[in-house]
Amino acid sequence: MRVRAIALASLLVLLPAICTAQQPSAADAEEALRAAVGFYHGQVADHGGYVWRYAGDLSLREGEARTDGSAVWVQPPGTPAVGMAFLDAYEAAGDQLLREEALDAALDAAQCLLQGQQLSGGWYYSVQFDPAERAKRMYRVDHPDAGRGPTTGPDGEEGWLTWKQRKYEPNMTLVDDDVTASAIRFLARLDELLDFEDAAIHEAVLYALDAALMVQHPIGAWAHNYDRFPAHRPDLSTYPVIPASYPDEWSRTWVRGWTGGYALNDNITPNMIAAMLDAWRVYGDERYLRSAENGGAFLLLAQMPEPQPAWCQQYDRAMQPVWDRKFEPPAITGEESQGALECLLALYRATGNARFLDPAPRAIEYLRASLLPDGHLARFYELQTNRPIYFDLNYAITYRAEDMPKHYSFLRESRLDAIEAEYQRLLAEGACEAPTSPPSADEVAAIIGAMDARGAWVERGVLDAWDREPETGIIASATFNANVSALAAYIAAQQ
Repeated sequence: MRVRAIALASLLVLLPAICTAQQPSAADAEEALRAAVGFYHGQVADHGGYVWRYAGDLSLREGEARTDGSAVWVQPPGTPAVGMAFLDAYEAAGDQLLREEALDAALDAAQCLLQGQQLSGGWYYSVQFDPAERAKRMYRVDHPDAGRGPTTGPDGEEGWLTWKQRKYEPNMTLVDDDVTASAIRFLARLDELLDFEDAAIHEAVLYALDAALMVQHPIGAWAHNYDRFPAHRPDLSTYPVIPASYPDEWSRTWVRGWTGGYALNDNITPNMIAAMLDAWRVYGDERYLRSAENGGAFLLLAQMPEPQPAWCQQYDRAMQPVWDRKFEPPAITGEESQGALECLLALYRATGNARFLDPAPRAIEYLRASLLPDGHLARFYELQTNRPIYFDLNYAITYRAEDMPKHYSFLRESRLDAIEAEYQRLLAEGACEAPTSPPSADEVAAIIGAMDARGAWVERGVLDAWDREPETGIIASATFNANVSALAAYIAAQQ
């Protein structure tokens, strides 16, 4: 029988001593991990899964929306991301009880994800467990005789022009926001750790990968979503492979056209490339490597010509930037351009193919020249003129960064120093991973010192979906994931 929980009472005497230690040992970090993993798995999980934030007393829960515990979130920092943190703890730990608890927690997270895998192959933002809500979706486990679900048939069209019609919306797989890619990465890593012996996990991740391969467009990009397991790949005659270009003109008001489908928005295509690289490393299947390289080829074609040699959020079939939502115009993007560069550097590290380095010098030079006076990058730069553009509260384009909607980030932190440093390192050293630095003893002492007697990290904050700041503080999965991974890295560095 798998271990279900760690008795935290035995840690209550130890934790105060750990918290005051100036130089925590690996054993101190392991004790803290035991408390953290035991608390999150034993008291926070719902159906083995997780949401984004909780009230400090666990009375309220939210992902992007409220939940009463009958739904968990796939979108990071939800269930797959928490599962990854459990695997970090498992791989670093020397203590057998901690290893059993961490693996048990990861397995429960995986089983939760299997309950939410769509017939179309991937995952939606959340997994529903309320029977009435589950009935609204097409989960594989609830439709065992449905095969691969509805398709367009052998003569039907595939690709975003069809999927955006949402004919099979209950069967929708989300590529957006790292939803399906994060689930693939977690399940593949767990599958390898289990020596591919858990048949349900192994079959589920391969099914998801089969679908992800089928929905990749000939140019190498992925779209925001798909709502069926494709009968065939998108057709080259509908989606030609051509380089990006500027439109002759574009509307300054939202056109509601939804003509874009090749997506970098929120790193859609880079996240899928990362998932394919991980799948190739785990399974050794060259199809996944070819898919990742094809995605990289799209990024090369999607780099805009001068005078703005960077990237846009979404492109149409003519490989020109177009509107998406009412606050996402045809524009050069400071945020996703950095993600494209980071993805291309990762492709070079994985493949050694120097063509993936080629876009970096021009893009970095352009983006540096586009930095705002305070060092940020604008989310959007006007095509050709390069003026930073924003939106006012009525969603009209403006050139002033004031009175903007709060739900979207129109100013982004620059990562250009780190990107350029990695580019220069790769030029000097070739295709190899950069050495990583574990957290310092002071950083680990601070992490341990911030833990309460339950093994929880409680902080001040707001539950957005509930529009309140709980008096008991909040518990954030993003904080749990980061702290558990830091403790694991600290332990591993001392082994």
